[in-house]
Formats: sequence, C-alpha cells, structure tokens
Amino acid sequence: MKEKATLKQIAKALNVSVSTVSKALNDSPEISEPTKIKIQEFAKLKNYKPNITALNLKNRKTKTIGVIIPNILNSFFAKVFTGIEKVADEKGYHVITCISNESLEKEIHTLHMLSNGTIDGFILSISEESQKENQFQHFIEIINDGTPIVMFDRVTDEVTCDKVIVDDFDSSIDATQHLINLGCKKIALFSSIDNLSVGKLRAKGFLKAFENNNIKIDPNLIILTDEADDFDNKVTKLFAENKIDGIFALDEHASVSAIKMGLKNGYKIPQNLSIIGFADGVWSRRLTPSLSTVSQHGPEIGEAAARLLIAKLENKEDEYFYKTTVIKTELRQRESTRKL
Repeated sequence: MKEKATLKQIAKALNVSVSTVSKALNDSPEISEPTKIKIQEFAKLKNYKPNITALNLKNRKTKTIGVIIPNILNSFFAKVFTGIEKVADEKGYHVITCISNESLEKEIHTLHMLSNGTIDGFILSISEESQKENQFQHFIEIINDGTPIVMFDRVTDEVTCDKVIVDDFDSSIDATQHLINLGCKKIALFSSIDNLSVGKLRAKGFLKAFENNNIKIDPNLIILTDEADDFDNKVTKLFAENKIDGIFALDEHASVSAIKMGLKNGYKIPQNLSIIGFADGVWSRRLTPSLSTVSQHGPEIGEAAARLLIAKLENKEDEYFYKTTVIKTELRQRESTRKL
C-alpha cells in the first residue's frame, strides 16, 4: 500500500509552513493560486489524506451516531437498525452499534465510552435492568453534558429527550377487542416482559378492552412475569387448570409458547383457540399455524429516530424542544385467528 504523506512532510518538501499547506489544501484565499496548485498537486502525488478524526475533534462534529440496542437476538431491534442506517446513510452519517445485553452496567459503560467525542448523539432503547431498577440518571448526565439522545420503544418519562414509540396501549386494546369480536369468552393474557415499560402498557391495554366491554377479568388467566422459567411454569399450570379460547401474548417468548402449548394441550388453532402475538419477526410467518400479530413497523421507528436526532444535530430543531413521535401499529391476521 502506498504510504500517505503528512502535512509536516509536505511542508518540509516544499519549504513552506504547515499552516500554508493546510490553508492551500482547504482552498484558502489567503494563499496565492500558483502556490495553492503546487501544494495540492504535490499532496495528491504523495497520496495525502486528511485526518478525519482530528478534523472532527477540531470541528466538534464526528458525523457519527451511536446506537445502543438491548438484545441482538430480537428481530424487532434488527428491523429498527435497518431504518436508522438507511437515514444515516442518506444524510452522510456513520453508525456505531453497541449491545447492552439488557445490562445497566454495560449500558452506562457504552454511553461513557462513546460520549468522549466519538459520536455526536445516541439512539437507544433502554435495557431491561435499567427499567427494572428504575435507573436513568446515566442518560440525564449524558444529555446535560451536551450529547443528545433519542429513545425508541422502551422509554421513560424521567428522561427529557426526543422519543419514538408505538401505540402500545391503544394497539393492545384493538388486538384484545378483535379477539372479543371473534367470540372469544375465555381470553388469557401472556407476558414475560412485565418489567418493561412496553409490557406494562400492553397489559393495561388488554385490561382496558375488558373494561370497555364490561367483561369481568379472570385472574387465573393472567400471566405477568419477567422471567422465562417462571413464565413457562405458569403457562403449564394455566393450561392444566383452565379451558381458554383466546390468547393475547405480549412478546416473542410468550407468543411462541402460546402456540406451542396450545397445540400440545390438544387445542385446534384457530378453530377453538385464537392467538394474537405482539411481535412480528420472520418466525411469526413461518410458524405452523402462522401467527396473527401486532406489527410494530420497526424500520419506520428507526427512520423516525434517526431523522429526529440528525435534525437536532444540525440545529433544525430547537435544542430545548423535544418531540415524541408515535408510529401506528398494524394487526396482521394470519392462521392463528379465525376470520370475522
């Protein structure tokens, strides 16, 4: 590979100052045209490339966005990332992606590591541990230090920043209402994410739909937990002790378990058990039967989050004005629900 020359090497070779070389390469009017041409041609000959990192530090702009996602195995976050990357690429920004692995400690470490001048702003979804422990001060400190944050999906009212969410509460009302309209009388609620903000909103939407229809809640059909093994044990017990004809599952694990355990317990889906899941990965279409889902439109969430952050970075939005964008969900009916 051809060795790249530095400003000092070019200056020494042409017997001029480093300042003169820098100004000539930046097309400064302070440098005469003949000198400018000579320096620019020599720099090109010697394969000179500007030090982008140094320029960024000088200009206080890196044109780089830090993205922190809680879980790389969740297809929803992968879809959101595609939207972020699409807009970032259109606007000339780079993206650095990190995974918190649902850990508060790793989330804090990543924020501090990247906020030292590496990135201009963050797009992130809060880790499970942060929400469980109600710890959000690390986000507030980053924002107070001048680095903007846009939160998506998992957010908190305790941090003032731009946010992109889906209508978790309203869409859960609609999904539950759909099961009621199908004629389901014994509808179970399955959640293994009760410690997350989105899980709590979805559960409230389910209960609100029952209230709207003056239907009494059967507590034996409600599973709200935040631990997979506990969830699996409770689901096994529920099927053993109850007869149901509908399930609204609030997350991926709960959705897959609903179909698996329904079939294992002799239910015909959707003839005598209709299931809707609040998740829409590729697997939901490949299950047998395929799963009816509340689709969150992940790429749209990512695009909206990236546009909010870039507008803030480029001063298209007031520094102290914050916006919450709501992306509407869509109920996609597949084989796990009967037709109305």
